[in-house]
Amino acid sequence: MLGGAPALAQRNRPVPATSLLSPAPPAPAPLTDGGIIKSIAVSGAQRIEPETVRSYVKLRTGAAYTRESLDQALQDLFATELFADVQIRDENGALTIIIKENPVINRIVFEGNKRIKEDKLSKELKLAPRQIFTRSKVRADIARIIELYRRQGRFAATVEPKMVLLDQNRVDVVYEVTEGPKSKVRQINIIGNAKFSDNELRSEMVTKRSSLSRILSSNTTYDPDKLSYDQGKLRQFYLTNGYADFRVVSAVSELTPDKRDFIITYVVEEGERYKFGDIDVESDIRDFKAETVKSLLPMKKGEWYNAKLVEDTVDNVTKTAGLLGYAFAQIDPQFNRQKDTRTMNITFRVADAPRVYVERIDVNGNTLTQDKVIRREFRLAEGDAFNSFSVKRSEDRIKSLGFFQEKLEIAQSQGSAPDRVILQANVEEKSTGELQLSAGFSSLEKFIINASIKQRNFRGKGQELRASVNYSTYSKSVELGFTEPYLFDKNIALGGDIFRRDFNSFNYTNNGDRNTTYSQLTTGFQLRTGVPLTEFVSAAGRFGVSYDQVTLDRNTYYIDGQCSPLLAGRYLCDAIGNRITSSIGYSLVFDNLNNGIRPTRGQRAVFSQDFAGLGGDVHYLKTRFEATKYWDLGSKFIASAKLEGGYIKSFDSSSDAGVDPVRLTDRFFLGEPQIRGFDIRGVGPRVLRTSYTQDATGKYVPSSDTNNNQTDDALGGRAYYLGRLEVEIPLGSGAKELGLRPSIFMDAGAVFGVRRPNLTTIANTFTTTVNGVSTVGPLTRPTKDSNGNLVYIVPIATGDPNSGLATLCKFGYSTTLAGCPTTGSVNAQSITTLANPFNETFLGDTPRPRVSIGVGVNWNSPFGPFRIDIAKALLKSPGDQTKLFTFNVGTQF
Repeated sequence: MLGGAPALAQRNRPVPATSLLSPAPPAPAPLTDGGIIKSIAVSGAQRIEPETVRSYVKLRTGAAYTRESLDQALQDLFATELFADVQIRDENGALTIIIKENPVINRIVFEGNKRIKEDKLSKELKLAPRQIFTRSKVRADIARIIELYRRQGRFAATVEPKMVLLDQNRVDVVYEVTEGPKSKVRQINIIGNAKFSDNELRSEMVTKRSSLSRILSSNTTYDPDKLSYDQGKLRQFYLTNGYADFRVVSAVSELTPDKRDFIITYVVEEGERYKFGDIDVESDIRDFKAETVKSLLPMKKGEWYNAKLVEDTVDNVTKTAGLLGYAFAQIDPQFNRQKDTRTMNITFRVADAPRVYVERIDVNGNTLTQDKVIRREFRLAEGDAFNSFSVKRSEDRIKSLGFFQEKLEIAQSQGSAPDRVILQANVEEKSTGELQLSAGFSSLEKFIINASIKQRNFRGKGQELRASVNYSTYSKSVELGFTEPYLFDKNIALGGDIFRRDFNSFNYTNNGDRNTTYSQLTTGFQLRTGVPLTEFVSAAGRFGVSYDQVTLDRNTYYIDGQCSPLLAGRYLCDAIGNRITSSIGYSLVFDNLNNGIRPTRGQRAVFSQDFAGLGGDVHYLKTRFEATKYWDLGSKFIASAKLEGGYIKSFDSSSDAGVDPVRLTDRFFLGEPQIRGFDIRGVGPRVLRTSYTQDATGKYVPSSDTNNNQTDDALGGRAYYLGRLEVEIPLGSGAKELGLRPSIFMDAGAVFGVRRPNLTTIANTFTTTVNGVSTVGPLTRPTKDSNGNLVYIVPIATGDPNSGLATLCKFGYSTTLAGCPTTGSVNAQSITTLANPFNETFLGDTPRPRVSIGVGVNWNSPFGPFRIDIAKALLKSPGDQTKLFTFNVGTQF
């Protein structure tokens, strides 16, 4: 065994890099004048058949050979890259080809790679286990690995290949990687610019200089592809500002000696600034008149030349031609530069083209989703006249399904004739099933647990099936739902939901603490249907039945089995009870959003009404309106405006002037998250209950410490409105990679219209006057046991073992009523405090707008979606509850 160890070590020794990359030189052929080949033998073959070796050379038995032909044979064998060494032995025409086969790769190992994982590197290699080792593939692999690191900006990365020899002519290939640091852009120099400053031009570039303020940005990393892109950005900037002769003379990037940074230098030639000259249009299409095209031209003679305006004009004219059925219309702007007057004359020429019809619609890439699910979203059918608007609308509708990646585009290609076009929907499916367990903390709901399963493309038919269970501090729910978007392959949607929801309302007390008031347990179902009326207008109907159980805690809010306004407030006592709501409703929807998931342009408006009264205990008509519009402002800025409002009309009457016929649980509420800057249900009508405290004279007055001595109950309203303006702000690619989407916003709204409730005031509490001083004391009553017997307390007396104990006896002490003595010490009556002195005030019932402004950030964090808002209330009404900071975070596991 000892003797075998050195041999094993020798066999597994690593081979230097040069031996892997430099091919062995061909062995010199023996000196010979040539002759006739008598035989060709092969020696050293292990895996390769001798006949295969002979097929690689042009030497044949019986043929003549020369020294040159032997040299060529060696070169041909080495060119196969199957052999580590080759020799040809000549014994008077008896040729022997002596070969040493290249080894078989046992495995490929990476060492030193941290920034790029092994699985990603392995996908880029030409070599693989069980393949024949070749030096050319090693060189290609090294170049590919270095290229991957350069794409990450690591230009100092090096790769050294090693080979570990094994038995049976096998090897392990080891790539030793030295990654090095990221190469940053230290400086960007611009030479030749006079009209614009260096900072103005640098701001147009994607590549930025490295600095502490850009520590999270990836744009400070050197990328040669970005270098070319930045040259285009410079040219676009100058051409947009009228410099038609601008050109980038050179762009040079120099790596610093330490290979850590790059210095980029642009040499530019600005040229003269031009204005628009004569603008004309020529159209060869008979029914696409030049006058029509001229009306689409945004540029005017005498304005500064703008190349971007010209490109946009070409696009707009092309789209207009597409609307008329000319899919392949060519719009060619012809430029006539007048250097003496520095004007640019442009003629837009519309070449003749036939009206085009759709020959075929192809759907590619869908493996789960059925073809009909995609095809039914097309606004064109085979044989229809081509219309570019319908193609774009089809693309938007397919994206809005949410089944495919966002990069979906409907390609157009020439059909079998010049007037035929083939439309291809090349889709890439994404996961539509969701199985989620999440937990988190919200400033609105406190601790949150959610478990849900959803399939938005059930069986590949576009159906939606969902089930969810939610739990938080104030709400719990279980819901099941199903939607069929195309019933019997007709454009009719049908769906249904069953649910059970448990909601605990609350008010604010004791320095902002939340105190649970009423509980609402709702169980019910709803049936839904929808049908399109036009391309952008649809109608939806629904019918639902729910059973509500509204309760208050009996131990907290009840006296003698009745809800006490002293403890709960009359408005809460009026809300309790069990009710059945049977309602039917409809909605009219206008929707031309370009994307139903993350829209960037378009608008959506919904008008809906729900009537409750088809049986049941509740009768009302609830009307709501909602409209949203999106604008693409350019440069990835997205603006949106939203306006909504509602009103509920009750058909029930109330005999009490202080009781609103619309019950508390059916009203509208407003606050976080609808209007940021205010707390949940922090806007609108409310009752403030303020406790009394004694002043210096002993007189009881309303407390000035509202944080610790005030209770706030939101009442909601029968009418509300809400408006919102928001602009999503794009960030650099570094922040985009982190999933950050910040925005600025302004919210405004109000909820109002509730009947003034009956209030509980100081007149309902106990008041005494002693020596001219009014004392407002707590409202009390004698304590009784469960059988209605009065409870007494034995007076404190020295030596009495029963001192301070509760008893049913008026005299003395006994554990039972039957054993009470008739004489002895007189016990004190036990008193229960029902309510401390307080005063109630009704506030906030006004349509005056509440306004807030703020900033927010959505972040797709590693531990789940995160939303943070900082909002300041600018306008508010007395009683409104404001809130500066809110957040919501969760995680998946």
